[in-house]
Amino acid sequence: MTWTSHPHAIVIGGGIGGLTAALALHRRGLPVTVHERAASLEPVGAGLALAPNALRALDALGVGDRLRALAVTHPAVGLRRPSGRWLARTDTGAVEAHFGDPVLAVARAELIAALLDALPPGTVRTDSPAALTDPGDAHRPATVTTPDGERRAALVVAADGLRSATRSTLFPDHPGPRHSGFTTWRTVIDRPAQAPAAVGEVWGRGALVGVVPLAAGRVYLYAAALAPAGGRAADGDEHAELLRRFGAWCAPVPELLRQVAPDRVLRHDVLESAAPLPAFHRGRVALLGDAAHAMSPFQGQGACQAVEDALVLAAGALPAAAAAPAPPAPAAPGSAIPGPDPAAALAAYSVARLPRTSRIVAGSRTVGRLVAIRSRPGVALRDSALALAGRLPARFLLDRSAETYNWLPPQNS
Repeated sequence: MTWTSHPHAIVIGGGIGGLTAALALHRRGLPVTVHERAASLEPVGAGLALAPNALRALDALGVGDRLRALAVTHPAVGLRRPSGRWLARTDTGAVEAHFGDPVLAVARAELIAALLDALPPGTVRTDSPAALTDPGDAHRPATVTTPDGERRAALVVAADGLRSATRSTLFPDHPGPRHSGFTTWRTVIDRPAQAPAAVGEVWGRGALVGVVPLAAGRVYLYAAALAPAGGRAADGDEHAELLRRFGAWCAPVPELLRQVAPDRVLRHDVLESAAPLPAFHRGRVALLGDAAHAMSPFQGQGACQAVEDALVLAAGALPAAAAAPAPPAPAAPGSAIPGPDPAAALAAYSVARLPRTSRIVAGSRTVGRLVAIRSRPGVALRDSALALAGRLPARFLLDRSAETYNWLPPQNS
């Protein structure tokens, strides 16, 4: 059996995972349409980390160098206490030497723009909510309802986020993501009065703040703290809430917080997968990114794993012979795309991605438990352990990230 009839892919969701999947499928010759419910793709004002594993995937799609050109180098990043005392520092050059690439911080908008510019015009349809109505099977296409009516597709990629309606349709008995106990705040400061001298994270009692330089002199500032689900600042002023929580921490945190534009502070509860899904697919539908494996941000791998998903899915969905720098002319309606049995191809995607993403979800949860410590004795013990680890040889610490960072894209991607 092959990907017969309706040789077209539909992607539900125009975030990083959805756009990366669209680009990966496009480069392998499959016509793609992305349906995004938002009225525009203006990204939120936040940053993200692209680790070496994600940069290799983006290289395979031809956009890695564009993002590397945005790199802002800082000699060292580290971890401190709210008092300013250093617990650990990492030489950023050592990371690049060890893995061949740095951990690159970029504005989310820059990654979205790079992916959009690489896609053919008209691929992404905004203000276009789409819902799965039939997942299909090896013998018939999937069906998606869009504002233009029902559409059939050889493949549907559900990149519809943490509260994925597609996931609920495919696996109605699965509990889905749960509140991790944390809330996050994120903002980008366009032109701080002074570049931050200290870069990295500051860990306190059940809370942290991160300071990350971005291109064009901007600074990405993020914070996380234990807070009830659905909570908001008492007066609705999240900027004031940040100052209340973190305004007495070490420099440059207070100075940067005072320069934050109040209307640019984003607050979201952190959701994470309560348990792994039984599979990342059903019929001709594949779940990707947060829809498949929501994770807390404490390892900086959320976007990276969505990018990996896209490469693995596209490599298995179509034969290597179909890969080309530009797609061939669209197939005639009703024609077939030679390729693997769709059920087998998507089953292979689940087999490849479930164990790896489950480990990273669990690892992020473990780091979150360390951040969540609030008792003074517990914090003192945690900080002592972190300081001791910071004195270990750099290679030992870097090797602990090797399983994540050394991932390579499929050879036929």
